[in-house]
Amino acid sequence: MADEDRSGGIWGILRETMIVVVGALIGSTLLRLFLLQVFLIPSRSMETTLNVGDRVAVLKVGGYARGDVVVFRDDLEWLGNPDRFNQPMWREVLTFVGLLPDEATNHLVKRVIGLGGDHVVCCDTQGRITVNDTALDETSYLYKDASGVQDAPSAYAFDVTVPAGHVFVMGDHRTNSADSRCHLSEESAGVAGLGGFPSSDAVVGKVAWTIFPFDRWRGFSTPDTFASVPDASAEAPAEPVIVGEAPPC
Repeated sequence: MADEDRSGGIWGILRETMIVVVGALIGSTLLRLFLLQVFLIPSRSMETTLNVGDRVAVLKVGGYARGDVVVFRDDLEWLGNPDRFNQPMWREVLTFVGLLPDEATNHLVKRVIGLGGDHVVCCDTQGRITVNDTALDETSYLYKDASGVQDAPSAYAFDVTVPAGHVFVMGDHRTNSADSRCHLSEESAGVAGLGGFPSSDAVVGKVAWTIFPFDRWRGFSTPDTFASVPDASAEAPAEPVIVGEAPPC
């Protein structure tokens, strides 16, 4: 009888442990699918806001605004349509349930500069990007080199109006970011220039926190300069409006 009680006790503990583990996996998966997802930063395009190797938590609810840093799917193939299934199966599974950060190469991270209908221009007489005729002060986040020299807002001139349902995005390390500026000559879905404007539907969410390395932990908010940008004065066009030639980057 004692052996039976001991056996029953062991199985009871194992059963309860399995329930806890399965419940945790289900909770982690639901969290990843609907609320929060962790991504690994693979490139230097957002330095030093985000550095290579940073793990960031991306909030999938609450939307995003001009100035927010977002992660989006590479539906426009800016990365050359890499193999999205290039990870081992065990890593794919652990990523899906939220136990590992997403290291897939089919996502990008950039800062939203313009929303549908916004008129985004580089540059004014002081070298600043303007959105709906309002100049941005980007000194709080643009990349600085070891000597303290800050990137210019853009080395290339452009004049665009963002189409409905799309965004215009740029990296904070402007001299090392092949962002919307560099794809304005490309077409998507048969529409000229649309290759430079990721779809709003492709946006996974906004970057809310850097969670690793621990010494780089920080939260993110919309830079103050975007608070003064007015909404677009006209309805967003169905197709992008691009004045002049696309930048040569």
